[in-house]
Amino acid sequence: MNANPRLIMLGAENETRGSIAAVVDAYRAHGLFRRWPIDYLPTHGDGSAARNAALTLGAFRRFAALLARHRQALVHIHLCARGNAMRDAAFMAAALAARSPLVVQMHGAGLEHTHGGPLMRSLLERAACVIIPCESMRTWVRSVARDAQAVCLPNPVLSFGAPDVAPLARRPNLILFLGRLEASKGIFDLLEAVAALRNAVPDVRLVCAGDGQRIAVARYAERLGIADAVKFTGWVGPSGKRALLETAAVFALPSYDEALPNGLCEAMAAGVPAVVSPVGGIPEVVTDGVSGLLVAPGDKATLERQLRRLLVDRAVGAQLGAAARETARMRFAAERSIGRLEEIYGALGFSALQSGPVPA
Repeated sequence: MNANPRLIMLGAENETRGSIAAVVDAYRAHGLFRRWPIDYLPTHGDGSAARNAALTLGAFRRFAALLARHRQALVHIHLCARGNAMRDAAFMAAALAARSPLVVQMHGAGLEHTHGGPLMRSLLERAACVIIPCESMRTWVRSVARDAQAVCLPNPVLSFGAPDVAPLARRPNLILFLGRLEASKGIFDLLEAVAALRNAVPDVRLVCAGDGQRIAVARYAERLGIADAVKFTGWVGPSGKRALLETAAVFALPSYDEALPNGLCEAMAAGVPAVVSPVGGIPEVVTDGVSGLLVAPGDKATLERQLRRLLVDRAVGAQLGAAARETARMRFAAERSIGRLEEIYGALGFSALQSGPVPA
């Protein structure tokens, strides 16, 4: 074991949109940063290009100083498709040049378009471990870097909510969409389904929580005649998501492309029945008719029918939500995923400052 372990973690700035900041928040909340000597360096955020450039430069200076001071440091870097592949590659190359064990954790879909070049292939193959959130990403990792050491480790969910908060039977006819407002997430299909649903459920409402093409989505809602039934909250943090999940009767994400979306995991943990597409890692956690309802991308008629089913028959929704909560407890509980991450750290020759179970 390394007598004086030092871990350097690189990722998004606190409160940044996306799963990286959410996962790091869960790590902090469940004591990872207390048990391990971690220096966290934010390399990017939601600010302007100039501010992100300053963040990257400052992080690289601190990174170089830490590598020089701790020759055997372990480096854990978080990657996502919305990030900068050349920036990520620079940090990864510096870690490998310093002979530091490198752990690469991947987030979200679309990395094949941004992080699939020859340089990234070489870096991934030299990494000690490549963490993926779902098995569906293993095929892509192998196609990019055949010899990469890929380990499936689902992201931890920060809060599971209380089972007795706002029972589904007493909730309004509210459908919740958590994600970027863009066509690949199926938001326009969802609007059409809601428009068709109003004949059977006149008071149905759709809450869109996320950033992206808000103006285009709002205009499409107006064209469909449902502008009064659609609300936009913008991006919401953990407390905002918790409040929405406590009032939603259904979670909907009819995506065309996903890895394993955090919004779905949080909805399952809160016991909200979900109507989602069987893409990416979603079928790994949602069993159709048991822990949620699966609808093929673009099948708007079936999407409307399944949404109507859950809003009209709340007993079915409650049954699916209870099964989803149990699935989330088994797969996304922090003590499970963070415990496995600590095993990875230990296997690379590093030891924690303190031992003991991960707080639930």
